[in-house]
Amino acid sequence: MRKIINYFVILQILALLPSCGNKDLYDEQFEIKNYEWPKENAISFKVDVPDSTTTYNFYLTIRHTSEYKYNNIFFFLNTYFPNGNKTRDTLECILANDEGKWLGKGWGNIKEDEILLNNNMRFPVSGTYEFYFIQAMREDTLKDIVSLGLKITETK
Repeated sequence: MRKIINYFVILQILALLPSCGNKDLYDEQFEIKNYEWPKENAISFKVDVPDSTTTYNFYLTIRHTSEYKYNNIFFFLNTYFPNGNKTRDTLECILANDEGKWLGKGWGNIKEDEILLNNNMRFPVSGTYEFYFIQAMREDTLKDIVSLGLKITETK
């Protein structure tokens, strides 16, 4: 029995080794209180970018309940650059297909979508960037959004 337990422990350690080389620049989640997101509450992330020559993949992670009543979500994304420049983009993320089947992963009531917003992206200057996500749906308070996350990984 002890041999079998040792075997499974070694397999688990080996399974984790490939993830050790993952080069995430940033990976944070913001939990939304009571699953209600008012329009006036921007969700912000501060990211320190060490150099402007590396390319990155830029992901948005959205967790929502299966009670979320739309098949998509719109955001305004305000980006503040280290050099004082700023941009504003409007993003639409599709969360369900035309038949209403959720595209995200997860069992039970919570679904998670990891959406690639930009691949092979280069930051124009190094320094601290601030990203502000504002829900842009037609409701003052958007319900059933569990969390919003930002993940930036180095392109391999």
